Amino acid sequence: MILVTSPKSKCSIRTIPITDSLLQLIQKEFPDRQGYVLAAMDEEYVEPRTMQNYFRYVQNQCGLTPVNFHALRHTFATRCIELGFDVKSLSEILGHASVNITMNRYVHPSMELKQQNMQKLSGLLAVM
Repeated sequence: MILVTSPKSKCSIRTIPITDSLLQLIQKEFPDRQGYVLAAMDEEYVEPRTMQNYFRYVQNQCGLTPVNFHALRHTFATRCIELGFDVKSLSEILGHASVNITMNRYVHPSMELKQQNMQKLSGLLAVM
C-alpha cells in the first residue's frame, strides 16, 4: 500500500516552469491529462519503484552505465549552472530551502567549467 502525504517542507510545494517545447509535447501526447505527468494509464501517480525500475531498464537497453534515478537531479542542477542559471531560481525550481543546499549538495562543476571560468580572468591579467 502506498501512502501519499504532504511534502517534507513548504519549499517542496512549488510550480515548476517547463520549456514551451516540452509543454507542447506533453499536450500532444496527453491531450486530456489533467493530473500527474508521470502517471499510469489510469492517470494515477506512478509508484516510485516502478519509475526507478523503468529508468534502469532504459539504461540497460541503451547500454548506459547504471546510475541512480536521483542522480538526474544532480545532473540537472550542474547543467543549469553551466548554462548560467541564477542560483536562486535554480534552488527554488529544485525545491530547496536555501541556495547553500543547491550549491553544496547538487552542483558538481567539471574541470572544463572551472577552466572556462578561469579564462574569464585572462583579460584582467597581463603577462610580460
